[in-house]
Amino acid sequence: MKIISFALILSSSFYFGQLFSYNNSFTKTDTLKGSNTEYRNFWDVKKYELSVEADFEQKSISGNNKITFEITKDISNPVFQIDLQQPMKADAVQCSFPTPKSFTREGDFIFIPSDKNFKKGEKFTINVNYSGQPVIAKNAPWDGGWIFTTDEKGNPWMSVADEGIGASVWLPVKDIWSDEPDEGIVMNIITPMGLVGIGNGRLIDEKVKIGNSIGDNRTVWTWEVKNPINAYSIIPNIGKYVNFKDDYQGEKGKLDLDYWVIDYNLEKAKKQFQQVKPMLQSFEYWFGPYPFYEDSYKLVESPYLGMEHQSNIAYGNGYKNGYLGTDLSGTGVGLNWDYIIIHESGHEWFANNITAKDKADMWIHEGFTMYSEVLFTESYMNKESAEIYAQGIQNNIENDIPIIGKYGVNNEGSGDMYPKGASLVHTIRQMISNDEKFRQILRGLNKDFYHQTVTTQQIENYISEKAGIDFSTVFDQYLRTTNVPVLEYSQKGNQLKFRYANTVKNLKLPLKIGDQTISPTEEWQSLKLTSSNPVQFNRNYYIRYKKV
Repeated sequence: MKIISFALILSSSFYFGQLFSYNNSFTKTDTLKGSNTEYRNFWDVKKYELSVEADFEQKSISGNNKITFEITKDISNPVFQIDLQQPMKADAVQCSFPTPKSFTREGDFIFIPSDKNFKKGEKFTINVNYSGQPVIAKNAPWDGGWIFTTDEKGNPWMSVADEGIGASVWLPVKDIWSDEPDEGIVMNIITPMGLVGIGNGRLIDEKVKIGNSIGDNRTVWTWEVKNPINAYSIIPNIGKYVNFKDDYQGEKGKLDLDYWVIDYNLEKAKKQFQQVKPMLQSFEYWFGPYPFYEDSYKLVESPYLGMEHQSNIAYGNGYKNGYLGTDLSGTGVGLNWDYIIIHESGHEWFANNITAKDKADMWIHEGFTMYSEVLFTESYMNKESAEIYAQGIQNNIENDIPIIGKYGVNNEGSGDMYPKGASLVHTIRQMISNDEKFRQILRGLNKDFYHQTVTTQQIENYISEKAGIDFSTVFDQYLRTTNVPVLEYSQKGNQLKFRYANTVKNLKLPLKIGDQTISPTEEWQSLKLTSSNPVQFNRNYYIRYKKV
């Protein structure tokens, strides 16, 4: 892995990986990618059955994807939209319903006309054969695309990273977050003999495909996912892998642990991956059962830093604690555990179990998952260390643009969705002031929105309802503005005067000062303290304090 300077690592624009630039001008293409258009809103994907074969020398891929779907409303002669980004080609399209003419290709989209009156509840298939030289990632996983590289011994090593750019950078799919295949996927990865193909879920078959000569022989690795899965999580990995296994006795029984690493890193991995079990213990305590027992938990060494691919987590942290050996919080606490194991595994609950319908709400994935680092630290070490870590990550917030993006145009908000999203969750925890209630809310989110796609409003309403506290102005403050609340105060003896500045209207954010609670507004208030000592504020809230 390329050596990256410490200064660059601490730059939030790097490690928070803002995958799309913020802008206020969007195109028809943005809408077709980001909206539930008239070409998408009448059919629901049920299953993907796909194959992929990568040619290392040509840096090309080929395969097919059979899409099984169900009609969601009565409709006559609709046009279906399948996403496949250029320069990838659709070589053939076969449909199980009548079409008056062949498909058309417009930019990154395939449009398939139909000649039928569809009825709600009917099921059909579209099978797309594809091939081409896909976009090559220049800086995976931040920019997205395929990776054709070699391991330290010169063996081919191939994979793809596509959360930001979209799974359609290589695979013909319905590439929108709000529609996951309810019945999962089956993926066949075809590799040269001697290389291993690793996908999501469980390995259900491995067989040799005989070619015209021994050198043409291939191995077909068949993987199955039984649960719904977001399209950007569907990832093939091809390399000189070896496997070792373990299991974890969790809340739903035995969870299979499956580890695939490059052969010469086996001993390092056996040592470093011991952090998985305490991670699972912590996250099951805070969030509820691991959401994909049927598909197992899997870490796969990748030729890039990492990504939260469901039951196929990409690991490329160099078998070091911290983030490539550094601590993103700047406190030293983060050097006690492996950032990629903890953070990317946290996404199994927030991103893969609970998935935002629209990329604009990506903070749901990243804010809660970055807070999972705080919760793991609390379980693994102690609460004091967790609070030090939480306060440290506040220093990475830039407040450049709001952390909610623009809806319907495939746009995400600020990279602050990581540290500011986590700081929002930490602030809400202080306001609830009852860790058991807070824990039950986190577990409730993962239970009540189990395997669902959601909106920010659903998450906001759920937390407010279960906490019995109206957090609406707090969410508005941190999600929809770049302003940080400022508590202005003065103290004379045991008399404290205070008010809020830089807030949304009527912000309801009470603060604890020792064993006393204040409810600041934009108007000056007074409080008689229990001591004349200089007031000590709770730094776990994401606000600023200004003595005036």
